[in-house]
Amino acid sequence: MFKVFKTIAIAYMLFALSFSVVAANKEIKMSGPAQNGVLIYSSKLNYLAEFYEQLFGMRVTKETRDFISLDKDGFSLIIHVPPFELPQESFSPIKLFLSVQNMDETRKEAVRMGGEAFEGEWKNPIFKVSNIADREGNHIQIREFIDASKG
Repeated sequence: MFKVFKTIAIAYMLFALSFSVVAANKEIKMSGPAQNGVLIYSSKLNYLAEFYEQLFGMRVTKETRDFISLDKDGFSLIIHVPPFELPQESFSPIKLFLSVQNMDETRKEAVRMGGEAFEGEWKNPIFKVSNIADREGNHIQIREFIDASKG
């Protein structure tokens, strides 16, 4: 009987240890800004966030005056107040955002492949951002994360 109890106790400890490692890794992964996901422009942040929370079980990971970040299984959705008045025709308020290693090279490659690179670049202490369009004109925000060790 003691052998069975000892085996169960060891199995339980191993399970608990592996679960805590997985949970810790998820926390590390979620601790910074999202690298890939979808950005939706909306002036009704809470109203739209509630829809995604209730319908898809997403959870709010960060909330400011200008945006609400939600996550579900590593998928990021950011609802952001539009930085400009949204045109009603031929404009999608949904934009992909993807991380790249080199923003300048990615912009050049997008143009070479039949896309477009738009003027302007924005920067915060964590990443810099610019916009490109694919061959169909769909806007994509590209993010190049800044290596803090390079000063």
